[in-house]
Amino acid sequence: MTAHSMANAQGATLQKVKPKASKDDRQMLVFVIIIGCYLLVALAFPLYAILSKSFQNHAGEFVGFANYAEYFGTPALLYSIKNSLTISLVTMFFTVSIAFVLAYALHRSCMPFKGFFKVVMLVPILVPSLLPGIALVYLFGRQGLIPQLLFGHEIYGPIGIVIAEVFYTLPHALIIIMTALSIADARLYEAAVALRTSKVRTFFTVTLPGARYGLISSAFVVFTLVITDFGVPKVIGGGYNVLATDIYKQVIGQQNFQMGAVVSLILLFPAALAFFIDRAVQKKQVAALSARAVPLVPNPSKGFDRIMFAYACLVSVFVLGILATCQYAALVEFYPYNLSLGLTNYQFDLMDGGGWDSFGNSLKLGLYTAIIGTAIVFLGAYMVEKSRGFMPARSAFHFLAMMPMAVPGMVLGLAYIFFFNAPNNPLNFVYHTMAILVISTVTHFYTVSHLTAVTALKQMDVEFESVAASLKAPFYRTFRRVTVPICLPAIFDISIYLFVNAMTTVSAVVFLYGPHTNLASVAVLNMDDAGDIAPAAAMGMMIFYANATVRLFHGLVSKYVLKRTQSWRLR
Repeated sequence: MTAHSMANAQGATLQKVKPKASKDDRQMLVFVIIIGCYLLVALAFPLYAILSKSFQNHAGEFVGFANYAEYFGTPALLYSIKNSLTISLVTMFFTVSIAFVLAYALHRSCMPFKGFFKVVMLVPILVPSLLPGIALVYLFGRQGLIPQLLFGHEIYGPIGIVIAEVFYTLPHALIIIMTALSIADARLYEAAVALRTSKVRTFFTVTLPGARYGLISSAFVVFTLVITDFGVPKVIGGGYNVLATDIYKQVIGQQNFQMGAVVSLILLFPAALAFFIDRAVQKKQVAALSARAVPLVPNPSKGFDRIMFAYACLVSVFVLGILATCQYAALVEFYPYNLSLGLTNYQFDLMDGGGWDSFGNSLKLGLYTAIIGTAIVFLGAYMVEKSRGFMPARSAFHFLAMMPMAVPGMVLGLAYIFFFNAPNNPLNFVYHTMAILVISTVTHFYTVSHLTAVTALKQMDVEFESVAASLKAPFYRTFRRVTVPICLPAIFDISIYLFVNAMTTVSAVVFLYGPHTNLASVAVLNMDDAGDIAPAAAMGMMIFYANATVRLFHGLVSKYVLKRTQSWRLR
């Protein structure tokens, strides 16, 4: 037998023994397809529906790009694009700058009360974006507490929007930059000292390059949050129109759904572009910390530590001042004529907005979203990360899982109207129910949760599944007994992330609530529209207290459960 024939025989033998997909793999593929179908129904099909609507007239007839020509031919609407980009870029600059100095103070100084400052800076995550706008009206409005501080400039418009957006986006930028600065090799700084390099040069040649990916990522995150935010410009924007408020005015104010679809797709473009540029930049990031790296421990410096402490106090006063102003507004009987304190503004059943039922609905939405969303997200991430073979299906699923981050909440909500409210859609029955609110919220915040779950699953050695397969243990048993216990910290993080965002979101649900499913965040908007600003502040504070209480309870339960199930991590 020749060498060539032997090679062919060996190749044929290898082909014969090529392992086929196991029963577990086929079952996992079914789950991938099921959850993939969820993303198709909850994301891809609604986006296609809104795209189709943008090319139709009021009668549903195809008109091509006529709606787009009308939009770009209307100066007032076209001006909103410039306003949105301007506000987003200015806010991005201020937020990233403030967050970087604050993160530098927390990681590179020896100032006291670091834990307190970290907690304070996370407060804006627990409140809806409408709340800082309400606080600024009470502080700097025409009858505000300190209106002269703006030196003749009105708070209504770009100035107010930027200040409120900085409050809203600060914790998001801070978390990213803190993570970037926490990964630093002390050997680089020791080398700089040995070479007698000045501190300024060390900062620009070592510190900034090491944190550049965190700065870029935080900049894109802030830009996306601001350009897609609806709450702040709605409350304090005045006549300064942006794309998000244009969608609301076209749909709610004028019932012009076709033009609302056009504005939605225009808003989708910069948000999606920022997201994909950020992902491309992150792919270029390389490991900044080697196995032989030495953690950087800051050295005490009285002057520098005092400056950083003063700066952290100043930012804390800004954050807590906004919150304290809202609480004051919620307790004042009738500002500015009756400044006595009471609970009159908490009588929500007497206000236009949904009453206490709306607050109860928000708690239900948060609970359902946390439970159902965590299960869907973690199962989907598990199927993508741990199943073998079927790469096309897994890749398609992962792509769909990444899409929601690039889709603004207003766009998603309007897309749900076009898709789920269609008379010929068999899923029409979920419209105006709690189910569609849960689907919308889970989908809107799917990407971050998915990435959290995938990151946790990647930390698990593939040998777990290999050993389970060799022992002929079904995958669901390995999933229940091994995967879930190991990934409990990530599962807890996903659940509280979904709950808090379900309580605070406005843009993703403002088009979807029904007569019996009004929400607290939407009630804040409706009360503000009706002129009941103090009750709106009171409802916003109720959202904050609910989120803070649940987060505290979540932390205690997580600590107890993890202590009983994660003791192996300490060995």
